[in-house]
Amino acid sequence: MTANRQPAMRLETAWQPSSEERTQTYTLTLKNLSSAPIRDFTLCVTGPGRVDPTVQIEGGTVGRRLSNFTEFLPLENFELGGGKSWTLRISALSWPFQHWTDGATGAYVAFSDGSTLSLSVEPTRSLANNAPLKRGAEIYPVPANPPTPVAIVPWPNEVSISGKRSVPAGFALNASDPHAIAAAGAFTGLAEQLFSVEGLVRPASEGGMPVMLQVVDGFAPEAYFISFTVDIIRISASAQTGLLYGLITLGQIWRGAHLHPHAFLFPAEGDIRDVPAMGWRGLHLDVARQFYGKAEIKKLLSILAWNKINRFHWHLSDDEAWRIEIDAYPALTEVGAWRGHGLPIPPLLGSGAARTGGYYTKAAVREIVSHAKELGIEVVPEIDVPGHCFAMQEAIPELRDPQEKGSYYSVQGFPDNCLNPVREKTYEVLETIFRELIELFPFRTIHIGADEVPLGAWSGSPEALARLREIGGDAMADAHAKRLNVITNTHGADDIDGSGAAVLQSVFLERIQKFLAEQGCITGGWEEAAHGNVIDKAKSYLCGWRSVEVSAALASEGYELVVCPGQVYYLDMANSPDWDEPGASWAGWSEPEKLYNFDPVEGWSDEQKKKLRGIQACIWSEPMTDRAVFDRLVFPRISALAESAWTKPADKSWERFKAVAGLMPILYAYP
Repeated sequence: MTANRQPAMRLETAWQPSSEERTQTYTLTLKNLSSAPIRDFTLCVTGPGRVDPTVQIEGGTVGRRLSNFTEFLPLENFELGGGKSWTLRISALSWPFQHWTDGATGAYVAFSDGSTLSLSVEPTRSLANNAPLKRGAEIYPVPANPPTPVAIVPWPNEVSISGKRSVPAGFALNASDPHAIAAAGAFTGLAEQLFSVEGLVRPASEGGMPVMLQVVDGFAPEAYFISFTVDIIRISASAQTGLLYGLITLGQIWRGAHLHPHAFLFPAEGDIRDVPAMGWRGLHLDVARQFYGKAEIKKLLSILAWNKINRFHWHLSDDEAWRIEIDAYPALTEVGAWRGHGLPIPPLLGSGAARTGGYYTKAAVREIVSHAKELGIEVVPEIDVPGHCFAMQEAIPELRDPQEKGSYYSVQGFPDNCLNPVREKTYEVLETIFRELIELFPFRTIHIGADEVPLGAWSGSPEALARLREIGGDAMADAHAKRLNVITNTHGADDIDGSGAAVLQSVFLERIQKFLAEQGCITGGWEEAAHGNVIDKAKSYLCGWRSVEVSAALASEGYELVVCPGQVYYLDMANSPDWDEPGASWAGWSEPEKLYNFDPVEGWSDEQKKKLRGIQACIWSEPMTDRAVFDRLVFPRISALAESAWTKPADKSWERFKAVAGLMPILYAYP
């Protein structure tokens, strides 16, 4: 089958939930829309849902499988006639589909001559739900009579305003101190990027109302004070970020009154005093599962600043890709940044046969970090180790123990994806990488992941087993060796606490954290970095992702915590359990109101709360092939998170927030 005479074909997929009468079934139907028959082909499918080894399949067999990439083979001597269909019925999936984005999001046909044919893929239909599929951000309408006279998110510490004046045409910013000049420049750029035609910042010659920016002592770094009079507005703060946040609050008030003059007012007099409740107000973005270009990242950072979010946790590596340029190891991006048919990393999560992907050059990283810094945002890079390293090992094969035998699998279905903790090559490579990273990220906080190491990790490595025998004894080493080729991780990440895998991981964590501390860095990790209790608590912090209770227990052990429980703060989780909502549900679901009202420290003692750095939302990108899905999942929930981190709990109000949230910017604005 040559490329110039490939037939027209289409893939249709459907999901039948289980019931008393039938088992759950995932159906794929390949339709030959041409008149010519085809033979000697395979069907290659990717999507968040995985076809695990335990499935039952009718109509064909499974060939190559890697995580969510699956190659389906027709039965022997099969021919798909013109106008005919080939149907595969798959049952006994280890994780049933729950949302329309769970099914196939990318597919192609591969022929025996090496050519491929991309297929258009419609969203998977549910045979139990015909509701219209939801895409795009949910924009809450501004009510006729909102419960607040001014539009501000997150809500400030103290608002004492009165009167109403005509809405200014815009603002003429006046500054003389270098910090004030920098804040004015940052705000001007922010307004131009997010609201380019509104004229929020304009000179006095165009009617701009004067705004005086004053640097005064006595404020916390992010605190500010706004004073309104009829003729002039003054914003005072001790630091550039405080002045910027004051300008953002002023800009939000202006936009509310300008766009909805019958609902919101612009105050004639009064003042606003503000300071955040939490120091760490963060967003994590996974750019490994889906790639986001520099322009997307910069605009997202601008949106974060408009929400007064001050930490950007940048997840730069995972099994599916490596996304940052490293001079010492060019193969990391030459191999690890790209997916496609016939490449070391196959199509995954909606990508097709064509080579797709990307990475951030060092020049792009510096530009992004500089943009973030100007907006009061510190960037925390994550290189996820020792697990989640399939792409890294494909790029640098010498990281593997050459004597290792057998296989273990991660929860995402990647084989043997963990860096070996007893090989000196592991530390040679990582220390080189981290030195290059430290030069790029002046916040000097490096996140090392440390999550989801499988229970069977390194069970076939003679080097690892020998070290485990030294430090854990014969019984532990023998027990760990028996986990070789045993399929685990079928219904969720393994709990490895107390296992040989946890002991070996602690060897790795202790050495890496010590190295980073010697470079003057704080080490971040997911909560699994607590295994073995070996990292220096004074020079590290954990991201607690399982539950508030687990985070509280870790705080009691002396760890500093950024709380981000998956069931509420993971923004890839769907807004509801309904099929027509995009996203995932493995950790639960969280509509905006649920996220807004969630207490991240419920049940914590006063001593535990002393270990709270703050909170962050996490965007994992498996379902984000469709950027309208990104909008649906992230907005307005990111603003709800921002208010939870900034505003005192007693001052929060869902009805007030909902009345204003529709004015907040979104990234793509796709319908």
